[in-house]
Amino acid sequence: MEDTFTIANKNYNSRLIVGTGKYKNFEETANAVRASAAEIVTVAVRRVNILDKDQPLLMDYLDPKSITYLPNTAGCYSSEEALRTLRLAREMGGWRLVKLEVLGDKKTLYPNMIETIKSTEILVKEGFEVMVYCTDDPILCKKVEDVGACAIMPLGAPIGSGLGIQNRSNIKIIKEQSSLPVIVDAGVGTASDATIAMELGCDGVLINTAIAEAKNPVLMAESMKAAVISGRKAFRAGRMKKRLHGGNPSSPIDNLI
Repeated sequence: MEDTFTIANKNYNSRLIVGTGKYKNFEETANAVRASAAEIVTVAVRRVNILDKDQPLLMDYLDPKSITYLPNTAGCYSSEEALRTLRLAREMGGWRLVKLEVLGDKKTLYPNMIETIKSTEILVKEGFEVMVYCTDDPILCKKVEDVGACAIMPLGAPIGSGLGIQNRSNIKIIKEQSSLPVIVDAGVGTASDATIAMELGCDGVLINTAIAEAKNPVLMAESMKAAVISGRKAFRAGRMKKRLHGGNPSSPIDNLI
């Protein structure tokens, strides 16, 4: 059965989004992206070279005509920085679909939700389609939706921590109350974490560090691809009910000799 993933009125087959930072070089980045089968890649406008033609360009390794570039505001700690970065991205590449991050502090990289909501509202008014990195607070996530975001991206755990999803209940509430795609962003450490995110009903998962810092990034990218597919299928299949005791045998006992 067809099960496409839609963001800003565009359909994608893959529900895995991958980052392009922290790899050894652009060649390794491209190999990992291909292994993941991701159709969207995040690009930190302030950190990844997509403009200086005298230096290696990410675009030489990942063709923006065949894969969706998602410019993000990694490293921005104020609304002003984030707005300036995304306006620059639009001028450089015509990108309207963007990922907004407004960080609160350098130690945890938790989002500053006051600045995030303010920035989202401004960007939407300027015609951007905004995917928003946010806390796993259902109330604040609903506010992000109300000001016009096109996707909600709650953290599973702090960026780069690899701790996995720490508050499954909140993620489920966010998904249940939202009419937008909900994508777990940050905290995934291994394939089972990605599967859990999908089994909770999330629409997708964004992964960077868990792939880039693996001993074998290309193999980890391939495993994340399988994990997201597996978790999505399990969610759609509908798991059995949990019971304190098994009770009923797995085989019928009626009419046994």
